[in-house]
Amino acid sequence: MNKVILIGRLTKDPDLRFIPGSGAATCSLTLAVDKYNTKTGQKEADFVPVVLWGKQAENTSQYMVKGSQI
Repeated sequence: MNKVILIGRLTKDPDLRFIPGSGAATCSLTLAVDKYNTKTGQKEADFVPVVLWGKQAENTSQYMVKGSQI
């Protein structure tokens, strides 16, 4: 299994939803991750869509807001 560790800031408040029927929590967010472009010598950002499930989704939507670093 591969592991990826990203550090960035939330572009907007996390969106918490519950799946009809099962009631499972899901949270969608977009993470802005800074990178350095060696050709231009400037900072740029990659925007990574992330989906969280279960208790992790509930905790993230409760404690994280736009601009939070995660």
